[in-house]
Amino acid sequence: MKKVRFAPHPLALSLLLAIAGSSLAAEPTTAPVDDQDVITVTAPVLSPLEVVTSPKTPRQPVPASDGSDYLKTIPGFSQIRNGGSNGDPVFRGMFGSRLRLLTNDSEMLGACPARMDAPSSYISPESYDLLTVTKGPETVLWGPGNSAGTVRFDREPPRFDSAGVKGDASFLAASNDRFDENADVSFGNDQGYVRLNGNKSKSGDYKDGNGDRVASKWDKWNTDVAIGWTPDADTLLELTAGQGNGDASYAGRGMDGSQFKRESLGLRFKKENIGEVFDSLDMSVYYNYANHIMDNYSMRSPDSGSMNGMPMGSMDMSMPMEKQVDRRTVGGRMMGTWLWSDFQLQSGVDMQTNTHRSNEDDENKGWQEDARFHDYGAFGELTWNATELSKVIGGARLDKVEVDNYTGIGSDSREDTLPAGFLRLEHNLGSTPAMVYAGLGYTERFPDYWELFSPTYGPDGMSDVFDNLKPEKTTQLDIGAQYKGERTTGWISAYLGRINDYILFIYDPDDSHVSQADNVDATIMGGEMGASYQLSDQWKTDATLNYSWGQNTDDHQPLPQMPPLEARLGLTWEQGDWSSTGLLRMVSPQHRVAMNEGNVVGKDFDQSAGFAILSANAAYKVNKYLKLSSGIDNLLDKDYSEHLNLAGNSSFGYSSDTPVNEPGRTVWAKMNVTF
Repeated sequence: MKKVRFAPHPLALSLLLAIAGSSLAAEPTTAPVDDQDVITVTAPVLSPLEVVTSPKTPRQPVPASDGSDYLKTIPGFSQIRNGGSNGDPVFRGMFGSRLRLLTNDSEMLGACPARMDAPSSYISPESYDLLTVTKGPETVLWGPGNSAGTVRFDREPPRFDSAGVKGDASFLAASNDRFDENADVSFGNDQGYVRLNGNKSKSGDYKDGNGDRVASKWDKWNTDVAIGWTPDADTLLELTAGQGNGDASYAGRGMDGSQFKRESLGLRFKKENIGEVFDSLDMSVYYNYANHIMDNYSMRSPDSGSMNGMPMGSMDMSMPMEKQVDRRTVGGRMMGTWLWSDFQLQSGVDMQTNTHRSNEDDENKGWQEDARFHDYGAFGELTWNATELSKVIGGARLDKVEVDNYTGIGSDSREDTLPAGFLRLEHNLGSTPAMVYAGLGYTERFPDYWELFSPTYGPDGMSDVFDNLKPEKTTQLDIGAQYKGERTTGWISAYLGRINDYILFIYDPDDSHVSQADNVDATIMGGEMGASYQLSDQWKTDATLNYSWGQNTDDHQPLPQMPPLEARLGLTWEQGDWSSTGLLRMVSPQHRVAMNEGNVVGKDFDQSAGFAILSANAAYKVNKYLKLSSGIDNLLDKDYSEHLNLAGNSSFGYSSDTPVNEPGRTVWAKMNVTF
């Protein structure tokens, strides 16, 4: 066949495909596109239970400035927005420690009492090789209380057969003075390696669809090194170390983040193919430290505006103010894998201790420790390949939690024992390229730092939150199916859950600095689905749909902070070294709200309007080493805001009940180099 030779203009082709994508809105078809040569616009997943993808794979809107920014492009995820960077991820309407975020099997916890430095703000996605999301309480391997799900960002150890160098780098320029640089370089031989990661991201304030400036600038950097010893193909000993820092401005807060200092250390040992039954051993320890400073003068002028998002009491914001906090997290785990007959057992123990402090220099007290958390857990997960078509997976976990309170409010300590477990059946439908699964899980989650120490009051209006806030208890049914045919791929995952003692924040309507943490019973349900259809050798269409629903069954009203129904429609064209995609994102209005209720970061302060956003991109693979791409997000320059949103801060001209608008038309161009 004669090769077609033509080079369409990337922008013109992007516009054409975006328009074509919008015309397919009536077609309920999509599925995952996960190809390093094609920019992904919908789901990166082929399993209904787990999302597995590479964070190095470009996605639109791109690029992500932090972990939450990347996760929001995956069906089921949304984000509590407050301007530019460092939003807080939400999965299926669940927030905070219900969704555990891990990097290289370690946890990095932020220090701000209002989660200005959410754990995801310390993650630079493009510096990791693998992203795995497990939905619901369907695993017990990765810590306690993960009722919404578990997110893991991992770096795979590089392997060398002989002495050599390999890696990748990227450079990005975009609207609003956005510039990113990323580099990931490894060199070594069959005995070991050294891997160097470095990235820097900088942006100015963006303009919304009305052309109004939104305080959102940031400047951040990270650098990491890994030194590995690989005496044979089955053995790994790796030492890792990293640092990072940055600043970020927030339209939705009374203070900005002037420091996001990170320090990380880790040591891992892994041995595989040990014996016929005892197959592998994986051990790791880690140390993560966050030192965070927030102020109202380094990135803005002091103003008498509100303290929205900062639970520090009523203060005169016309005076320059600063607050410094830190968090040290130390942990480790040991897990063995046993194989025999049709069974696989993964079992082990893990632990974590984290300490939170505040620097009270303004009171001449220096660093003051206010809380220390301890967790010790044991777990086991068994997989039984019952037949060639069916497998049964079950697991159990038991955790001992202890918390020391140094604030002087409430008792000196609390402790609890938390059980968790699940049972799931997976079945392939014979010769049909389809599988189904159903799993029932139970987990208990101890209140985290933000829930125990940030509210003003506890249940029933008592001032003692620490002694009276109960652990959450979640029982959830997860079901799903997938189909992978020659031209059509589809998947669906759904859930139905009961949460006893759900932790709910209730805000004073006259003073948003006053909050109460309460326990209520709740019911949740929803799901995600996607499908794709290969129209021809060059054209593919895909779409995803996700919805979350929650009800406070005690008060017979909706749960707050629930994202609305969302759909994404994509159209991809690929021929030779050229590819282009168009994306139509449609979000419905959200009328189910619980006024002045929410979590430690956000609350429901109004219903929200629906919107539709059109975006497009194109890419050209120059050779096997170099790829160029460009795109336009919010092509029609629409003025809109997300439902999950911090109310604006009066320092920037917003009233306390005005959502922060999203960026208007954004143009970007990126170069990827692989060697």
